[in-house]
Amino acid sequence: MQAQINDITLAFNDQGIGLPIVFLHAFPLNRTMWTDQEKALSSQFRVITIDLRGHGESDAPLWHYSLDQAAGDVRGLLDHLSIRQAIFVGLSMGGYILFAFYRKYAKYVKGLVLADTRAQADADEGKQARFEMAQIAYKQGAKAIADILIPKLLSPATIQTRSELVQRVRTMIEGNQVSGIAGDLMAMAERSDSIALLKRMTCPVQIIVGELDLPTPPSDAKFMADKIPNTNLAIIPGAAHLSNLEQPDLFNETVRSFIANVTR
Repeated sequence: MQAQINDITLAFNDQGIGLPIVFLHAFPLNRTMWTDQEKALSSQFRVITIDLRGHGESDAPLWHYSLDQAAGDVRGLLDHLSIRQAIFVGLSMGGYILFAFYRKYAKYVKGLVLADTRAQADADEGKQARFEMAQIAYKQGAKAIADILIPKLLSPATIQTRSELVQRVRTMIEGNQVSGIAGDLMAMAERSDSIALLKRMTCPVQIIVGELDLPTPPSDAKFMADKIPNTNLAIIPGAAHLSNLEQPDLFNETVRSFIANVTR
């Protein structure tokens, strides 16, 4: 499906009926990273997955990107779909967008699942690394970005033994336009620090992290869990940064249990 939101075309899936669950994907993937979650949860809930601006089948304009802008796109799509409140699940960059979304549109949020993400803004070296990655994307294309990121996104065991999943991640990355890759790198580098926000989050929160996650390790997840008032923490064994892809059954059960507690 597609909708015109904030002067761009956003692609999305909308499956099932009931309580809406909105999934926001990682950088630089697309909404198909949530296929396992759609299959597992759409029989109970209304599952919305979105190709964020710059990714997948959504437009990737060559211009300035920000996480507030991405949050505005999500809100615009919710209004388009007449959704007034939902559970939100964001992984990595999707989690960063949820912090921006909660700051501006908390009334839409019934509960949050923050997966493999962190509250801290980038330090100077992190911003420099994103700048350098944007230059690689510009000069060498999305394939070079996939080569760099796959060892950081997936566990060594997955890379060695699950070639189909590795190829699935590679296809998602290589399917993105360079304008979107560079734009989101800019948006993440410029994002606000969310540490002060944590203690003000009043909705129920579930934090999920892969035990082998390198970009946003369990220590980042524990840091958030210690500061958010109404939260649970789940560490997914055998998973790295893309915990929903490497251990979908455990991820899905964690999300399902969280929703059951929220709606009890």
